[in-house]
Amino acid sequence: MSDRRSTGISLTFYVPESRRLHGRLAYEWLLEQALKAGLHGGSAFHALAGFGRAHRLHEAAFFELAGDTPVAVNFVVNADEETRLWALLEAEGVSLFYVREPVEYGVLNGSVD
Repeated sequence: MSDRRSTGISLTFYVPESRRLHGRLAYEWLLEQALKAGLHGGSAFHALAGFGRAHRLHEAAFFELAGDTPVAVNFVVNADEETRLWALLEAEGVSLFYVREPVEYGVLNGSVD
């Protein structure tokens, strides 16, 4: 196998699609903060359905535009990137639900642009 493997952390934040942080959609704001923190990448994934602490089911429907369906914003980071991101988010004082998991990651057969 010709890949370079690293270990790090997968951070996933879950926000309702329509939630706003500092005037921006929360998932957009999180991605912007990650860019500011110097992370190498991040992605936002829109869910078809989900529920949270209120135990209310949120589902996407054709007639809904921007509703309350969940959006997962994920970053795979090394220790330094995680520290920078946490410092930035804590300084902003935002309340966010997250999942933090150790991961192994790498690039198979070369580099990724």
